[in-house]
Amino acid sequence: MKNASLNDISVFAEVARVQGFRAAAANLNLGVGSVSETIQRLEKRLGVRLIERTTRKISLTYAGKQLFERSLPALTDLASALDDVSDDQNTIAGTLRLSAPRSSSPFFLDELIAEYCATYPAVNLEVMYEDQKVDLVASGVDAAIRSQTLVQKGSFSIEIGPKLDMTLVASPSYLDRKGSPKKPTDLIDHDGIRFGFGSTDRLAPWSFVDGKSKKNYTVSPQSRMIVNDLVSMLHFAKAGLGLAYVYRKPAEPFIASGELVTLFDQYIPSLPRYTINYLTKRHVPKRLKAFIDLARTAE
Repeated sequence: MKNASLNDISVFAEVARVQGFRAAAANLNLGVGSVSETIQRLEKRLGVRLIERTTRKISLTYAGKQLFERSLPALTDLASALDDVSDDQNTIAGTLRLSAPRSSSPFFLDELIAEYCATYPAVNLEVMYEDQKVDLVASGVDAAIRSQTLVQKGSFSIEIGPKLDMTLVASPSYLDRKGSPKKPTDLIDHDGIRFGFGSTDRLAPWSFVDGKSKKNYTVSPQSRMIVNDLVSMLHFAKAGLGLAYVYRKPAEPFIASGELVTLFDQYIPSLPRYTINYLTKRHVPKRLKAFIDLARTAE
């Protein structure tokens, strides 16, 4: 490594993570000049340029990206190991940082987090609800809870939470106005309230099972509305604006009240459970291991 110090690499990793010298300096409690000098010293020792600087922003060179992607997991492992060594063996403490999709919040995660915080009062918890893929290397989170379609390659994953039963719902007023589809493929002529993963070009599929072949297939209705919030989808469906393909559990109260009716239940497959994803099996912080152990029992 040409005598590059661990401290210099740690400073570089923080600059790369937050994409700026000033923000990194604030996080590290250092002067901006000291951070800049550290990066210059590291580049000189390695003999390559790591960061391209402009007056407004920084960007990593190819070598910088390589060093960042390979060094951050190692630095995270080291920090976790030091935390574990310094902590009392019976104490689970520190800050647990999670990323999770919005849909998991009312479905099971809020209840799980409340139980975890009550069980481990010495842990501070930060959870960011977002539906797009998260970079476990650059984001700084300890773990990401995601559906299997949004799992980061190279991460370890464990299934958690309940089985994800789905349902297709519509209001009686919508069906009176538009007519009831006779089979799932008729949905192409109906208004859909679609779930978008952070943008309108990534929509959650509407999946069905063929009654004869038992194979899964998808149907795309007309996208009358695209939203990224499950509660809003149910509200718009109740208002008669279209059909919604949603998790069954949060829809059940409205189905029971008659505000929504279900369609094609026998042709709708269950989705895989959520997974909790993290980068390494070595030196997993005790606070994260405790959360995983608790999450495995959540239903």
